[in-house]
Amino acid sequence: MTCRRTLLAAGELSAWRAGLALLWLVFISTANTLELTVGAGAAAWAGLRCMPREGR
Repeated sequence: MTCRRTLLAAGELSAWRAGLALLWLVFISTANTLELTVGAGAAAWAGLRCMPREGR
């Protein structure tokens, strides 16, 4: 197996794990965890989006 195929397989496995974890979070766990995750994601996105860019 080549290095590229190994990386692609690892990436696909990671994507499946993340997707299944998200489904578990939404459908099985409590709403508090979902609210916490969405809030943390929105805060991280806003924080990264509003960072000053060099060269401006």
